[in-house]
Amino acid sequence: MAHISIVDPASATGELADLYARIASARGGVADVHQVQSLNPRAMAAHLELYKAILFQPSSLSRAWREAIGVAVSRANGCAYCVAHHEAALAGLPPAPAPTALLEWATRLTEEPAVASAADVSALRELGLDDRAILDAILTVGYFNFVNRLVLATGIEIEANYTDTCKPA
Repeated sequence: MAHISIVDPASATGELADLYARIASARGGVADVHQVQSLNPRAMAAHLELYKAILFQPSSLSRAWREAIGVAVSRANGCAYCVAHHEAALAGLPPAPAPTALLEWATRLTEEPAVASAADVSALRELGLDDRAILDAILTVGYFNFVNRLVLATGIEIEANYTDTCKPA
């Protein structure tokens, strides 16, 4: 149960109802992370577009590695909701284990963002990441830190049927 009021899909009207319908048709349902933003549909729509641009856009950083970064960041932040959702998404992708050093970097960037340095970028290049992949890794870390805080601050919990909403956007 969220700490703030939400408008559930059955009660939504107008712009919010249309947005919920688009989300449900693309994702298999409307996850609580979306519903908790129901009082601000424009922010919810922008959030969904940012999510798609970071996680699903073609990139030299594989989708599996982006999901693995998301899980690592969410674990570092203690966000069980996002860990569960994105472990489920990761399980649905072809196996492509992310390098431990990449996940350690993502965790360090989450826990101590002020210590990020050019040496980190050099280390990511040594893993074989090009600058586009490095940018997408940074964006993924930032995105998950944002969403983890949204989830944790609003108090939403893992839905019983959460895997139903883990389809690609």
